[in-house]
Amino acid sequence: MSERPVSKTGKAAGLGTMEISAPAMPTFEALLDSFRQQLENELSLWLAVKQDRAKEVVPASEELTGVLSDYVFRGGKRLRPALLYYSYRSCGGSSDETVMPMAMAVELLHTYLLAHDDIMDRAELRRGEPAVHLVFRDLHGSRDWAGDSDHFGQSVAILLGDLAQAYSMELFASTPADEENWPELRTAFCSMVQEVIVGQYLEMTAGYREDLGEEELLRVLRMKSGRYSVEWPMHLGSILAGAATETREGLCRYGSLMGEAFQLQDDLLGMFGDPERVGKPVGEDLAEGKFTVLIHHALRQAPVAGRKLLAAALGNPDLTPDEVSKAQEVIRETGAEAKVVQMIDERMGAAQAILAKLELEPEGKRFFEGLVEYLRGREA
Repeated sequence: MSERPVSKTGKAAGLGTMEISAPAMPTFEALLDSFRQQLENELSLWLAVKQDRAKEVVPASEELTGVLSDYVFRGGKRLRPALLYYSYRSCGGSSDETVMPMAMAVELLHTYLLAHDDIMDRAELRRGEPAVHLVFRDLHGSRDWAGDSDHFGQSVAILLGDLAQAYSMELFASTPADEENWPELRTAFCSMVQEVIVGQYLEMTAGYREDLGEEELLRVLRMKSGRYSVEWPMHLGSILAGAATETREGLCRYGSLMGEAFQLQDDLLGMFGDPERVGKPVGEDLAEGKFTVLIHHALRQAPVAGRKLLAAALGNPDLTPDEVSKAQEVIRETGAEAKVVQMIDERMGAAQAILAKLELEPEGKRFFEGLVEYLRGREA
């Protein structure tokens, strides 16, 4: 997606004609990498200060704050804070001192949710390493402390998530935004936090609601992840920059469509992705009982035997690789996989059409154009 440099002709006395090339706009990957490095540098310094202050009060607190810091820096694409950052930049925002605290707040909010998600999902891995509740379970066991190691691990992982949320709120509150934008920023940030929690509950109970159709499942998808992962960060960035209403609304429409596309693709990766790239076993979503749009369409189209097989697999924590393979075969044969791929393509196409009409700063527009291409080739 790189643009060819625009050449301009200039003349200098005694030198004749020379070609001056305007610098090429960075690629999406370069923009994301540059932001990621900046975010991680600033977040590392900020967390180190928090860790030192906590340790001065109670030395043992490092057992919690140290694991939190390690967890934050296990990896991750940092897309949510990047979307906030480049929305701010695309709308004319120019102060990194203004936008970075809120970007860090969004990343630590995600950390909080991941730690709690892994407990609810009974997940053992996060980004290829033991989930936080297993880290503390093992700590409890290694020190031969009395009591239930599993319960201790889950309890402390909840505390770690709570601490990450508290840090997130502190960073958000420290954002040096214009006073006139504060009420709307506060409402948007709080709405994002509350909505994703309610969305998590709706996702957990979706499998028990037999009357849920595609639109209801898409609403759950939007609340659980789509809006939180893409639309809300973009909305926050555009408010922070003081963007015009029309621009903010256009970015939100783009973000809504891209958020749905991301979550639909997450569902596909959870069922058919490479475990090494995705960071969790294939079929784990099925074993956890996640009633996704993919599963919905498969159950609607499968013959009786296929429906029985999928129903038996959904929510079965003891699924074998062979049972996962048979479920994958049913899903493919029903056309559910192809249907979800089509839904993703439709949303990306609509998002591109919206983006083409928006007047944005070049750096931000390049990032959002590149995001569509990134999603098309996404494997994790």
